[in-house]
Amino acid sequence: MHVLASIATIAFTFAAAMPASAANIVELWDQVKAPPVPKLSPVTVKTSDTALLVLDIQDSGCNEKRRPRCVAAVPAMAAFLQKARSARMPVFHSTAGSATRKNILPPVAPNDDEPIVSASVNKFHGTKLDELLKARNIKTVIVCGTAAFGAVLHTATAAAAHGYKIVLPVDCVPGGSLYEEQMGVWGLIEGPGTVNAVTATSLDAIKIE
Repeated sequence: MHVLASIATIAFTFAAAMPASAANIVELWDQVKAPPVPKLSPVTVKTSDTALLVLDIQDSGCNEKRRPRCVAAVPAMAAFLQKARSARMPVFHSTAGSATRKNILPPVAPNDDEPIVSASVNKFHGTKLDELLKARNIKTVIVCGTAAFGAVLHTATAAAAHGYKIVLPVDCVPGGSLYEEQMGVWGLIEGPGTVNAVTATSLDAIKIE
């Protein structure tokens, strides 16, 4: 009996010492605070080993109804695209769903010699993107896209897994809401799969050599 009593006492003491179950994230949703604003860094890239990825800038996703901030970001994307082309930087495009070349918005429409891959959010999955990049000796990718927490987040994460460095211009990764953009950018800057591979910057802070 003494042994049983001792076991019961130990069990009670252990149970009392256990912390109460933590509330889940839904229960704490309204208590979430945004992380500190990330610092952006100027970046210098070389055309010999850097490529620009222009992801899913197509009429079905980048439009005033679904993602007006994407539409607003297109002129800056188009200007940087011309800058990249003038420097002879390799450019790669993507589409999603049933979209084709003709669905890519005219300001960022591909040149005939610029490859296009089609996939869901991860543009490396089921495509030849990695093969095409390695054929050009690409080590770094600049990622622009229609959805910060869609194609941008998943393709950049996959790029890091394939060994590429990622330049993330925060003004060319829009979303359907500011929260989506913040989540996508923060996830890439701080995420364990990308934290050592991503440099956050802006389009006008990228110097091409």
